[in-house]
Amino acid sequence: MNAAPTGKSGAAGDGLNDGSREPTVDREAWESVIGLEIHVQLSTQTKMFCGCTVTFGDPPNTHVCPVCLGHPGVLPVCNERAIEYATRIALALDCRIAERTVFHRKNYFYPDLPKAYQISQYDQPLGLGGHLDVELEDGSRFTVGITRAHMEEDAGKLVHAGGASGRIDGADYSLVDFNRGGIPLVEIVTEPDLRTPDQARVFLVQLRSLLQQLGVSDVNMEEGSLRCDANVSIRRPGDPFGTKTELKNMNSFRFLQRGLEAEIERQIDTLEAGETVVQQTVHFDPASGAVSALRSKEEAHDYRYFPEPDLTPIELDAEYVERVRESLPELPAARKERLMEQYSLPAKDAAALAGNKPLGDYFEELAAASGDARTAANWVLGDLSAYLNTSGVEVADCPVKVAPLAELLGLVDDGTLSGKMAKEVFETMASTGKDAKTIVAEEGLGQISDLGELETIVVRIVAANPGPAEEFRQGREKVLGFFVGQVMKETQGQANPQIVNDLLRKQLGASGV
Repeated sequence: MNAAPTGKSGAAGDGLNDGSREPTVDREAWESVIGLEIHVQLSTQTKMFCGCTVTFGDPPNTHVCPVCLGHPGVLPVCNERAIEYATRIALALDCRIAERTVFHRKNYFYPDLPKAYQISQYDQPLGLGGHLDVELEDGSRFTVGITRAHMEEDAGKLVHAGGASGRIDGADYSLVDFNRGGIPLVEIVTEPDLRTPDQARVFLVQLRSLLQQLGVSDVNMEEGSLRCDANVSIRRPGDPFGTKTELKNMNSFRFLQRGLEAEIERQIDTLEAGETVVQQTVHFDPASGAVSALRSKEEAHDYRYFPEPDLTPIELDAEYVERVRESLPELPAARKERLMEQYSLPAKDAAALAGNKPLGDYFEELAAASGDARTAANWVLGDLSAYLNTSGVEVADCPVKVAPLAELLGLVDDGTLSGKMAKEVFETMASTGKDAKTIVAEEGLGQISDLGELETIVVRIVAANPGPAEEFRQGREKVLGFFVGQVMKETQGQANPQIVNDLLRKQLGASGV
C-alpha cells in the first residue's frame, strides 16, 4: 500500500488520489456512512424575496434588481408560493411542520453572493424529523430519515473562463451571473442512514420522482434545479462514525454514485496507510475519476448565523397546514400500489410508471382508451419509452399521442396488423405524425385474415410439399415452421400467423386421413 498517494489531483501526504490506484486492501471490512443535502429549486414565477422573474437560459444579469443584488436600504418580502411549495415538500416527507419558523443570515463571502450573506434557516426550519421509504430494484426496502427541510435563497452562478492549466476547473478567471441569485430553494438534509453509493443513487432517484409529482420543481439536474451534496465517512461496522468529508454539487445520479465510490475508496486507502482523514470539502472530476481537496469543511459557527432582521417570523396555523396537505397529489408509493391493484400490473412495471408521472399519466389514458391495460403497459414501457429515450423527447412532446396509439393497438387486436407490423407502423407514426390507418392504407400493410384466401394458399403449399407433410404426420412438429414460412413468403409476411397455424394443422391432419 502506498502511504503517499500520487497523481495530478493530490500531493504526497494529502490523502487524495487520482482514481487510478488498484485496490490492495479488504474493502469489505469497512462500512460507509452517507448523508445527503439536496437543494431543490422551486418552480415559482418570481424569486424568493423580490419580484424578479425566475427563468433559465436568459442572457446573464437580466433578471436582477436592488433587492436580490443586496443594495443598501432595500427590504426583502417573502414569496408566499415558495412557502406553500416548501410546506408541500415537508408534508410529503412526513416532516413535522413548525408552527413558527424564522429566517437567518448565513454569513460568508463568495463572488456569487452579492450581499455577502445568504438568507436561509438555521435552528427553526420549516420541517423537522421526516422520512422517505425507498425501494431497491430487488424489492427490498429501507428508510432514510429526513433531518430537516428548510427554505433559503439560491446564490448566483459562476462561469469559469480562460484556459490556465493545473486548475480543477481549467480556468484562470470567472464571470458571475446573478440571474439565479435569490431563486427560492428548499434544502433537504437526510440522516446518515445510507450505507452504499447505490443506495444514495436510488434514494435520490426516488426523491426526484416525489418532487416532480408534487409539482414544486422541474428537478432538472442539468439546469441545476436539483443539486446534491454528499457527506461521507467510513468506519469498521459497529464503530462510532468516522471523520466526514463533503462532496459538492453532484449533478447527475451516475456522478453521485461514482463520486461516492471514489471518495470511499480514497478514505479506506488513507486509513489503511495509517493516515488520518481530514474533514474537508472535496471535488470529484467525472472525466478522470479524481478526488481533490477544495477547502476545509465549515461548521455552523463559521457562518455566524443570526436572525434576519428584515423578515418577520412565519407562523403556519393548523388550518393552513391541513389545506396544503389536502392539496397533495397522489404520491409515487401510493400510485404504485393502486396501479398494481387497479390494472393487475407486476410490481416492477407499476414502480416504473408510478416513478415517472408523465409516463404514468400517458399509460392510464392509453389503458382507458384501448381497454387493455396489460398491452398498454407493455407499449408504454417498451416501444414508447425506447423512442423517447432514443430521441431525447419528453412525454408531453411525443408526436404519437394517446388516441392514435390506442387506434394502433386496436388494429393489432382485430387482426389487421401483427405485432411486428405494429412496431413498424409506430415508427412511421413517430417520424411522420400520420395515424395508423393512413399508414396501413398508403403502404399496403395489414394482415391477410380472410379464411378463404388463406385456406387456398395453405392447401396449395401442403400439396406441393408431400415430404415435409409426411414428416409432420410422423410427429416432427418443427416441420410446421417450414410450412408457416412458405405461407408467409407467398403473402409477403402479411398472413395472420394464428390463422395460418390453425389452417396448416387442419390441412396436414386432413392430408393424413
